[in-house]
Amino acid sequence: MMILSIHNLSLPIEDPVLKFLLVLIIILAAPLLLNKIKVPHLLGLIIAGAIIGPNGFNVLARDSSIVVTGTTGLLYIMFLAGLEIDMGDFKKNKWKSLGYGAYAFIFPFILGFLGSYYLLGFSSLTSVLFASLFSSQTLITYPLVSKLGIAKNRAVNITVGGTMITDIATLLVLAVVVGMVQGDVGTSFWVKLLVSFILFSLIVLMIFPIIGRWFFKKVSDKISQYIFVLVMIYLAALLAELAGIEAIIGAFFAGLALNRLIPHASSLMNRVEFVGNAIFIPFFLISVGMLIDFTVFFKSFETIKVALIMLVASIGGKYISAVITQKTFKFTKEEGKLIFGLSSASAAATLATVMVGYNIILSESETGEPVRLLNEHVLNGSILLILISCTISSFISMSSAQKIAEIDNEDTVSGNNHEEENILLAINYEETVERMVNLGILIKAHSNTEDFFALNVINEDKNESSVKNAEKLLHLATDIAASADLKLKPLKRYDNDVINGVNNVIKEQKITDLIVGLEIEKGFSPSFSFNLYNGYLQNDDVNIFVYHAAQPLSTIKKYAVMIPENAHKEAGFFHSLLRVWNIARNSGATLIFYAPENIVGILQKIIRKANIEAEFIIMNTWKDGEKTAAKLKEDEALILFMAKRGMQSYVPRMRLIPELLNKSLKNNNYLLIFPYSEYAQNDAEIRSVGNHDDFMEIGNVIKRIFK
Repeated sequence: MMILSIHNLSLPIEDPVLKFLLVLIIILAAPLLLNKIKVPHLLGLIIAGAIIGPNGFNVLARDSSIVVTGTTGLLYIMFLAGLEIDMGDFKKNKWKSLGYGAYAFIFPFILGFLGSYYLLGFSSLTSVLFASLFSSQTLITYPLVSKLGIAKNRAVNITVGGTMITDIATLLVLAVVVGMVQGDVGTSFWVKLLVSFILFSLIVLMIFPIIGRWFFKKVSDKISQYIFVLVMIYLAALLAELAGIEAIIGAFFAGLALNRLIPHASSLMNRVEFVGNAIFIPFFLISVGMLIDFTVFFKSFETIKVALIMLVASIGGKYISAVITQKTFKFTKEEGKLIFGLSSASAAATLATVMVGYNIILSESETGEPVRLLNEHVLNGSILLILISCTISSFISMSSAQKIAEIDNEDTVSGNNHEEENILLAINYEETVERMVNLGILIKAHSNTEDFFALNVINEDKNESSVKNAEKLLHLATDIAASADLKLKPLKRYDNDVINGVNNVIKEQKITDLIVGLEIEKGFSPSFSFNLYNGYLQNDDVNIFVYHAAQPLSTIKKYAVMIPENAHKEAGFFHSLLRVWNIARNSGATLIFYAPENIVGILQKIIRKANIEAEFIIMNTWKDGEKTAAKLKEDEALILFMAKRGMQSYVPRMRLIPELLNKSLKNNNYLLIFPYSEYAQNDAEIRSVGNHDDFMEIGNVIKRIFK
């Protein structure tokens, strides 16, 4: 109180500096204090909001500043859910998402309708609206699950997809009930609702990606890119409201629209998640807590009765739907618990529906009091539902997500998800540094920070300008990697010959993958071709990647992957193929494989277990592949599996590839991959593949590598 008196302030606090400081202290203290007693900090933020809010000690008012920032947090949660969803896995599991969405809507709805109609005596119309409250769900624990690294788990994927279905269905019920109350539900109402929803979906899912791809090509400034993302979130939310649906659906659709343009392993993705989890989402949770008023439950038994029915309908309905989903799709017990944990929280759509119903006045009572579609008991009961459902959601989600993450970690430690990788970037030109680092981040199989290097070789002149330029390039590479939460080790080396310098570092650091960048305008120059074939390719136990980056990786829609005959017999083929797999898995781009029939057969066997989109076209001759490569569109890229003379997959026409690329693909991205030709050390899995001709056995090995 002394601080308040010194500043001549009263409660609630109005001073913006003090308000923001208090909220930041809460956001900082919640995880530090509650993690020690195993309480999810998400729950702590909600409780803190209740304590300092207008229904607690009235330290802060739930004014426009809190509401605006909190609304951004809610939109952010839905946006991240759409952004981080694995589109390849989502398409494969779309029927599971639809099935779960149907369960999650129907069972809570039935319980809610029976409770309101028979126990509370509500009218049929009110009972329908009341029942729809429990079908919606808010993914407040999604950031927690994502932080544990299991956002791509199949249970998470179908829950996110099902959330979209249940929330849309709930809000459509709200629109219909409001229309019936107002007496304007007719043919025109349904036509208008359907047309507006279709137009909204087409604009966001088709036009937004076009705008985003153009913007990311033209604008490289990181701050501008992040602000663009915020603009897209709010624009989609506004379009959703204009279409007659809730803003949160617009934010989710915006995430789907930008999904492929913001790679999961990228600096922009890191910024999006960081700001959301640090500021906006905590503000939303605190703002939800400010709605809680514990005193109302001591004033009226009717409120407690309504709240109990709401809790049984919501929590019970979500539990039933999660169990049936687990049994139907044969998920594990922990995955079933995770579905229940993620889906059991009610906040955004529930509160929005209650407020709309509460504000609709049907008539006046004999005492002059307004008769509302949803009365004050439902409003107060919804507050208790939000608190308890968020509590249950937090504990169940944290428990099941940690167990699933531990199982994944055990697979990693046992070697099921690991293979040796040490990636080296040979950087020479400032214009190529950022895109080479981004490629290195994309192809990494795991997130170790001890296996990523950038090298600049200073030749014999060793003048001051050369040294400064090397330091500048290495510093730039380090900063770009750091923005994606990866540590890149800068290596500065003095050597009379650049190629010798690179080759010596390969031996010293046990490099498995070397990425060399081409100048965007020059492409394959005579000097580079000489250094490649007479220098870099002399390393027989390293995969060599020659990269031409005419545009950002995030703007590539498809990759045409050309694989020559007998490529699968090369020692490093499957190791290199994993890198291609990671490009698709981390960027969401589609892979179109052009390969001989026998190799296509191998790839089709392993694709069933992979969460990527791929197509397969049988390529009879290497010349046919060259014709296809020359016809690539602007937003398509080429990946070529190459070979040195003397290797089993070598094709004489490969010597013409540099000329073809310079002529036809100057404005396209392309990546030439030269798999290693000798066995790498400590790589028993790959060694067994290199000597085995049984395609089924190869498929089994690759499944283990790509798991």
